Amino acid sequence: MAMEENGKNTALLIIDMQKDFVTPGSPVCVHGSQSIVPSVIKAVDIARLRGILVVWVVREHDSLGRDVELFRRHMYSGKKTDPLVKGSKGAELVDGLVITGNDYKLVKTRFSAFFGTNLHSFLQAADIKKLVVVGVQTPNCIRQTVFDAVELDYQSVTVIVDATAAGSPEVHVGWTSDGTTTSISAQRLCTAIHLWYKEAALVLKDYKPWTSNGSNRQHQCLKTMHRPLLTKDYALRTCRGTNNYH
Repeated sequence: MAMEENGKNTALLIIDMQKDFVTPGSPVCVHGSQSIVPSVIKAVDIARLRGILVVWVVREHDSLGRDVELFRRHMYSGKKTDPLVKGSKGAELVDGLVITGNDYKLVKTRFSAFFGTNLHSFLQAADIKKLVVVGVQTPNCIRQTVFDAVELDYQSVTVIVDATAAGSPEVHVGWTSDGTTTSISAQRLCTAIHLWYKEAALVLKDYKPWTSNGSNRQHQCLKTMHRPLLTKDYALRTCRGTNNYH
């Protein structure tokens, strides 16, 4: 498929949509991550239709945890069943998400997709200037990745709020909806959050909250995030996140 003009210079980053992060019972499962799988699948489908570069960002670790953060090395004992061990079942993408020939896979070992990786140089070589981010989890890997992207001067960085999740809806909605922050990085992040407005609205249509009777505040926040004319006066806040893995 020839790259469509409206997808030129844009990449979709799918962060950590792996079985260990999504499967209930896993020691690093992010509660709420299962509910966004259909939305992430839709985002990938839309990206491919528009000729947008799809980048799969995953965690894969040494079985002894020698490449994991120091404070998490106690979780590793040389077993394939330890979290996100390279080649393990838990390190695989969740069912329904498939890497195709034109996609790019990037392995990271820290929160940010940019830290200690070749992501920035790869995106520069592909002439990517705009990023759209989906996956888990919002206050950790999503936040760190998008803040780094802002500091690296990408023209726009967009988080699709209903295709991202955190350990609780309160943490997720709080981080993506509060406009009272004084964080400069967060303010800059929101200067172009309207990118993919129409596509995000399609995802939102079928969105289901973490609970069957999700709060009205959550619903309103999600709708607000998809306003087409957000400016630097509307900002994300840095939330006190959970102590989850990624």
